Amino acid sequence: MTRYFKDYADLCFESFGDRVKHWITFSNPWAIAEEGYETGQHAPGLKLGSVGAYKAAHHIIKAHAEVWHSYHKKWRHGQQGLVGISLSSAWGEPVDLSNKTDVEVAERYMQFSLGWFANPLFHGDYPGVMKDYVGRKSAEQGTPSRLPAFSAQEKNYIKGTADFLGIGHFTTYYVAQKSYPPLGTSYFTDRDLVELVDPRWPESGSKGLYSVPWGFRRLLNFLKVQYGNPLIYVTENGISEKLPCAQLCDNWRIDYIKGYTNEMLKAIKDGVNIQGYTVWSLLDKFEWNQGYSERFGLYYVDFQNLNKPRYPKASVHYYKEIIKANGFPNAKEVASWHHQAADICSLGSRLLMTEPLASHMEMVTEIVVPTVFTLCILIGAVLLLLLLRNHH
Repeated sequence: MTRYFKDYADLCFESFGDRVKHWITFSNPWAIAEEGYETGQHAPGLKLGSVGAYKAAHHIIKAHAEVWHSYHKKWRHGQQGLVGISLSSAWGEPVDLSNKTDVEVAERYMQFSLGWFANPLFHGDYPGVMKDYVGRKSAEQGTPSRLPAFSAQEKNYIKGTADFLGIGHFTTYYVAQKSYPPLGTSYFTDRDLVELVDPRWPESGSKGLYSVPWGFRRLLNFLKVQYGNPLIYVTENGISEKLPCAQLCDNWRIDYIKGYTNEMLKAIKDGVNIQGYTVWSLLDKFEWNQGYSERFGLYYVDFQNLNKPRYPKASVHYYKEIIKANGFPNAKEVASWHHQAADICSLGSRLLMTEPLASHMEMVTEIVVPTVFTLCILIGAVLLLLLLRNHH
């Protein structure tokens, strides 16, 4: 599969490399491996346990390295592009910063999520704590470690194969040591910890997604320290709708974007090498195994309508102003953005309310009228044939 993936990437480089200068080999490989090959929640839907997740991740990492080396040897000189990967992770905060065990558990949380993929690409091997814990849990079951090992040659080949690090981030958890022995063997029991939330954190329409802006800055500084301050592009950051119905006046999304971009700007002042940010997402769209039921878009999409019309939510205007100002110039101006966004979403809501009538009229003119017309012609033809037969 690693060779097939390299061939596919070479075709992409050959076809689009004169225009595309930033390449992401895999987006959120954690979800591909754990939810695609362990639990089967995502495609391809295989329930192979933690062995499946660790094997899939192992081959993803090797495939990424193959592609990076291919680009470096064959395409980089002529195309002058960059090849990276996009990893997604929450931030794990110790319950008690003064407690050594809590700090160690939080470090383990981050190494099992981000370090699983980032450590091989930046340091040549899986995190030590991950190898220790998976190896220990496997030994308790009387088996060799379920986490595959890289050969010395593979470690050298994989290390340094990321021109940039893409990062997707949505939420934060407090983490603590489990107070009871884990049951069974899985990626989650290997970590040997629990995730906790503060009941005061604002919720979203997605399970486990809370608005905790301060965790974003800490995550970005973690990347800086762990991986030698790499070039970072924030590839995903956003929040979903709280209700299944259309909500164009999405003040909670405005608050989320404001809080998270502010913390990112603080991280830039901390010296984190962030070169780009992308909110998730431009449009309501297909979201993994949730399909179209979770809406993260700045634009509401009416999926029931044949033409899929789009309506700007209040966050569209607000985000546009942040981009235009490259940050937050002053409190008074930022407050005015909020007022203008409210006016825009009110207009959009009125348009959306008239859409069902418009859709009904569209159905009448595009489907019902032609169908009735066709039936009339057919009935007329049948009557004419009967008339001619009787006359004969």
